[in-house]
Amino acid sequence: MKPILDYHNHTILCGHAIGEPFEYVEAALKQGLKEIGFSDHAPLVSHEDPTVTMSFEQLPRYHQMIEEVKSRYAESDIVIRVGIEADFIPGYEEKTRTIVEGYPYDFVIGSVHFIGDFPFDNPKHKDRLKTDDINQVFRDYNVLLRQSAKSGMFDIMAHIDLVKKFGDKPTEDLSDDFRETAKAFKEAGVAVEINSSGLRKPVQEIYPSLAVLKILAETEIPITFGSDSHAPGDVGADFDKALELAKQAGYREYVAFEKRQIVKRIAL
Repeated sequence: MKPILDYHNHTILCGHAIGEPFEYVEAALKQGLKEIGFSDHAPLVSHEDPTVTMSFEQLPRYHQMIEEVKSRYAESDIVIRVGIEADFIPGYEEKTRTIVEGYPYDFVIGSVHFIGDFPFDNPKHKDRLKTDDINQVFRDYNVLLRQSAKSGMFDIMAHIDLVKKFGDKPTEDLSDDFRETAKAFKEAGVAVEINSSGLRKPVQEIYPSLAVLKILAETEIPITFGSDSHAPGDVGADFDKALELAKQAGYREYVAFEKRQIVKRIAL
């Protein structure tokens, strides 16, 4: 048995994905999914980089693409949700809010890819993780996660231990930091995704780790599932392992979104 929804799927507009939206939907159907959500990278609010996000000018095209694929599969046995993944960058909250409130999304995924000017998950900058204090990097990242949740802009928080992407893990017990983050998530009413893409990265581990996921379960943070696919072949990838991880952490259900509200709770 696997989760029936995948809420984290990209399009070619972000500059580092391949395939057309209909190919992702076809892949979802083959996987037996009942829902697929598109959540491509929103335009960066601090600077432009066509290799990591769409531009502001492409945002209308993104929505047109999703509407077209929704119409194409209107009679199919699958629900297509429209979402977006937006970076949280301190100082640019209002600009980000304009983006996430500018269209009728089913869910908005919040993510952190920058700590100050450090794009820590960019392969070009990964060596800095070897020279910086990795524990402090995780702490700084957690501070940004909390600020993201408290901003009220997001419904789902993405890959919440992304710093480990290249295999760099804390050398100290940072459970208290993640507990504080979980508390902020609880107060903000956000869900967290179990993101299977970590198994396709050097760390070869789902985001978040079992230890972090247990903290979320204890804090009663709702979960969803996402493959973070950038190619049709990755839709629903390793969802059997993601489901098992959720059960190990103590979860008994996951949630589905529509119009930025939890509309369904599904038993694991």
